[in-house]
Amino acid sequence: MDNQELKGFLQQHNIDKIKFAFADIDGILRGKVISKQKLLDTLDSGIGFCDVVFGWDSNDHAYDNVQLTGWHSGYPDRPVRIDLSTMRSIPWQDDIPFFLADFSGKPGHDLPSCSRSLLKRVVKQCADMGYHASFAQEFEWFNFKETPQTLQQKQFTKIEPLTPGMFGYSILRTSMQNDYYYDLFNLLTQFDIPIEGIHTETGPGVYEAAIAHDETLKAADKAVLFKTAVKEIAYKHGIMASFMAKWNEDLPGCSGHIHQSLWNKDNTQNLFYDAAESNNMSDLMKHYIAGQLYCMPHITPMYAPTINSYKRLVEGAWAPTTITWGIDNRTTAIRVLHPTEKYTRVETRVPGADSNPYLAIAAALASGLYGIQHKLPLDIPATVGNGYQDKANGVLPATLLEAATQMQQSTLAKELFGDAFVDHFTQTRLWEWRQFGKHVTDWELKRYFEII
Repeated sequence: MDNQELKGFLQQHNIDKIKFAFADIDGILRGKVISKQKLLDTLDSGIGFCDVVFGWDSNDHAYDNVQLTGWHSGYPDRPVRIDLSTMRSIPWQDDIPFFLADFSGKPGHDLPSCSRSLLKRVVKQCADMGYHASFAQEFEWFNFKETPQTLQQKQFTKIEPLTPGMFGYSILRTSMQNDYYYDLFNLLTQFDIPIEGIHTETGPGVYEAAIAHDETLKAADKAVLFKTAVKEIAYKHGIMASFMAKWNEDLPGCSGHIHQSLWNKDNTQNLFYDAAESNNMSDLMKHYIAGQLYCMPHITPMYAPTINSYKRLVEGAWAPTTITWGIDNRTTAIRVLHPTEKYTRVETRVPGADSNPYLAIAAALASGLYGIQHKLPLDIPATVGNGYQDKANGVLPATLLEAATQMQQSTLAKELFGDAFVDHFTQTRLWEWRQFGKHVTDWELKRYFEII
């Protein structure tokens, strides 16, 4: 859709307002409802938006360790540009037109903290190399019989899941919330987030959904929108949805696995597939996997961005802990699937549901392309059996502090994503660690209050 087509559409349908949003560094959607005239007046120049949205954390507390913006700059406006190709209507909000936006500018002038702009640059690199990348992210999340008000009143204790018991893949459990369950499938699909499948996972009130694969940027857009859309649909049913990586020590965590493959420019041939090779894995696929494994310790925060992320990445909890790959192996960091030529793909299993899809997908694609560019050999053998015990090639960072420090000091990370992004992003992660470190937890009170 171009500017003229948009004007015609708005006039024809008598639309007087639209909604737009962009993802901040944490993948949280920030945006506004604006008038039709405001939209039309700013299509070319962009809409001024206070850059504090990249100068504060997920709780709106201002960073004191970033250079991009702050009290030292006066928090000026930055031009956010609406991407007309992302237009869709929100079926649960009276079909108001909705657009995604980003802070992309002329080549070399993107806002370094804008994750969508970063992914666009990686996608261009992929296209320049002659490939069409196909991606899809799947999510697990827990649902609760709570509201924002009840959580505050209960101080986030005694949180009540939507249903009791584990009930993985249960047809019975979803029948208890038919209206919500089918609203998720139907409304998300109407919102141009086509769902391949949705089911319960093992845990009280936990669902999993797989989004249909698409071109990389569109796949990331759908993944970003999926999380907020699920929350909004849940609100309509008096339910709260949480994409925390690990909300309860005794329950499995929530993943955000990324499925990916490279195709020729015409998108007619899966370049990861080679019928003549073992497990149908082409040399290109092997280089791609080798690149991901090589880069993984340098960019882990892009997959696991929060304090809580690393409580999911523990042994025996359906999330990887080692630098490993395997054929249809759910204990390794990378799982290779080759059921048919069309569906031969790589599944990167490190990302949690708490990841920013733009950053997680950018990390997966950029590191895979790095392996191809440098023709890295896949000299790490496939893990057969328990990947948690296969530590010969290293383990993932165990904390956000370790991961962020390693990325901050990595010349490889800066080569992949640029100094400005790496500096800003890692400083925001180190800020997160500082906030956690000064907080007195219930665990400390129970352990030390009386006995010490």
